[in-house]
Amino acid sequence: MKRLDIFGTLRKDMEYIERELFRSIEGNELLNETSLHLLKAGGKRLRPVFVLMGGKFGDYEIESLKNVAVSLELIHMASLVHDDVIDDADTRRGQLTVKSKWDNKIAMYTGDFIYAKALLVATQLPNPEIHQRLSKAMVEMSIGEMEQIRDFFNTEQSVRRYLLRIRRKTALLIAVSCQLGAIAVNADPRISNLLYQYGYNVGMAFQIQDDLLDLCGTEKQIGKPPGNDIRQGNITLPVIYALQDQVIRERLLYEITRIHHMNGQCDVSNAIRMIKDSSGTQRAEQLATQYINKALGALAELPDLKIKRNLKDIAHFVTKRAY
Repeated sequence: MKRLDIFGTLRKDMEYIERELFRSIEGNELLNETSLHLLKAGGKRLRPVFVLMGGKFGDYEIESLKNVAVSLELIHMASLVHDDVIDDADTRRGQLTVKSKWDNKIAMYTGDFIYAKALLVATQLPNPEIHQRLSKAMVEMSIGEMEQIRDFFNTEQSVRRYLLRIRRKTALLIAVSCQLGAIAVNADPRISNLLYQYGYNVGMAFQIQDDLLDLCGTEKQIGKPPGNDIRQGNITLPVIYALQDQVIRERLLYEITRIHHMNGQCDVSNAIRMIKDSSGTQRAEQLATQYINKALGALAELPDLKIKRNLKDIAHFVTKRAY
């Protein structure tokens, strides 16, 4: 599925949202340049898409939805700029990261600037519930990021711990994107809650697939060198499952320890090969599919509108995407 195919009948409104994104980050000359650098690199824009799709379950009106959509995408963008500093990542979406093209200090202030712009856009929303849910999601994202840093190279972490981390780091923002689109157009609370459940489960599957792509994808597919997670010590679900395989556990632990001691500045292909040869990737794929099935279950309870087809297509895209 191509990026624009995700938009379905919302393509025209998504083009409007894209223009609003560019307009929203106008400001200081340097900060404008660094912010535009990431924005021009593109992206799937899933969060704005989910906002607009959620809006279809109420009195759909683009002007009522644009500030929710733009604010959520800016929050996501800001987190990516900060992530690249933490991960010491040189590329994202096939382009140099802000920290790589400029430096860490510029990147951190760029992320802060984009967060501030997201809040500024959000102030134009009259509904206090939207503000509360946005703020809570940002707090949870920060906790999730801190938990990930704390667990770098922690080979004893449980699947439950990993799932709680990605819930905070990824799934909640996707969940509230679906939910707030409905809330912004005064949809029935039951509908907004079902959309939240759909988005949460899609978000969990999305992050698991992202972790799988980091191990199994190519640099051309994912826009950055594969194996970046394990270089940074981010022990993801396929690795946790692979470490449960007693046949390879000791050898894999040795490889992870070696990568740790060399600060990730080494070849990780042997570790990746072991993980891919284990049942780790298959088990992770199975769990991602379970989350998608839960998302489709929530979707089935929603009113029978045409937009449900698009939501169903995105759910299937998440577990089959190669980028």
